[in-house]
Parts: sequence; C-alpha cells; structure tokens
Amino acid sequence: MNLEDLRIYLPKYLSTESEKELFQSLKDFPDNLDERIYTDCLKGDEIIYQGDGLNNLLAVNLPNVNIKKVAGMVLSNTCDLDQGNKRNFPAQIVYAPIVSFAKYSEALFRDLDKPKGHIESHLNSVKKQHITQIFYLPSLSTVMEQSIVFLDRIFNIGNDFVNRGELKDSRIFTLSNYGTYLFLFKLSLHFTRIQDKVDRGSLKNGLQQ
Repeated sequence: MNLEDLRIYLPKYLSTESEKELFQSLKDFPDNLDERIYTDCLKGDEIIYQGDGLNNLLAVNLPNVNIKKVAGMVLSNTCDLDQGNKRNFPAQIVYAPIVSFAKYSEALFRDLDKPKGHIESHLNSVKKQHITQIFYLPSLSTVMEQSIVFLDRIFNIGNDFVNRGELKDSRIFTLSNYGTYLFLFKLSLHFTRIQDKVDRGSLKNGLQQ
C-alpha cells in the first residue's frame, strides 16, 4: 500500500496533531518500535482499554490444570468491557499472557538442532512485528522488559474480575494511537486472513427444489 493511501484508514476522531503524529509513526515503522507505542495520557482512567497490559490475570497450561497469575494483554474491545454497557449475557475479558522476550530467546537458543543464524533471524522478525501470531512489546523504562504476546494462547475471565478502582496499580501499560493501530492490524492478520486456499463450497441439498 502506498503510504499516502494510509490516510484514508486513519481514525477519524483524532485531532489534527494526533493524526499527524500517527501518520509519521506509521511511515517510520518498523524502525520506531520503542516506547512510542505506549501512552501515559490515560493512566488515571478507570477503564480497561483494548491492548492494555494488566497484572494478576489467570492462566492455565492445559492439560496441566494448575492456575497461576500472569501479566496479560487485553484483546477484548474497549466498548465490550465498559461496565456501563448492560448486557443480557455478561462480557468476558479476553487476554493473552505477556512473555519475557529474553526468556523466549533463551529457550530458542537451547535448541541445539536450530542454527544460530536462523534463530537470530526469527527474533529480528519478531521485533519488527513480522510474525503474525506474535505481538512484540518493547521495553517500558523500569516498568517492563522487552516482551511478546502469543495471539494463539488466549484466556478469558469475568469482566468484574478486574477491580476498576485498582486499575492504577494493576495496569502495566496502555497503547498509544500508534501502538493501538499496530495491535489491531496484527489482530486482523492473525484472526481474519482469508488465505487458506480452500474452496469450501456450500450446502446445496437444502436449496434444491
């Protein structure tokens, strides 16, 4: 896509200054994957935003049934988690665990069957957001080391599990306009690609007279 064509797909609710900043960030991608994907503008809000990093979520590695507390990244839409939106069937918080990039790297290098150059190339691709099922999170000052999120390792928990009044203590980060754009793009690539190259046909018997 021509970079100028991206303007058509930029959020329409942004101020002129924010739109200009977002467009410049997208033009500089992937050489600007740093703290610019985060924001501190919303840190006092008692709202869980899509893409938020939260502490003390629960995870289980089936078939092992032991439950542990983990840091996780919220995949759910912000509106769905708004506790003011009353529903007949309560929404769940959908999230994926945040994993240390260093520990992931160490695990790969322990596999002696994989060439070192291959692993280094893979890790570089991860950091450039080229791996569709992995979202890379750059370090955030003293708050979080370099990390990754596997978009195919997902959990959910009740919307009331996270106390909104304590979000300032449990929230690790909130994504900026730029970070959110990248995150939604990665989600769409991972979950909505129509590229399985399978002609699925249709159920025709019920349509025949």
